[in-house]
Amino acid sequence: MTLDKARDLLQTQADFGGFYNRHGAKLILAEVMREHGQVSVDQLIVELNLGEIFQFQPGDVFEPPS
Repeated sequence: MTLDKARDLLQTQADFGGFYNRHGAKLILAEVMREHGQVSVDQLIVELNLGEIFQFQPGDVFEPPS
């Protein structure tokens, strides 16, 4: 997944907010972490204000469900 695609998907999740969208955002961030690393995840969290919306913080580690 490209960072632009991830940004678009995360913006949609953030616009709706809520528990289910928080889970969707976590899955997207897990994919970004796998493909692009922690720095990209942290940048998206800050850029899209996901800390305020979903209580994500830079440095949080996101992994896909096992």
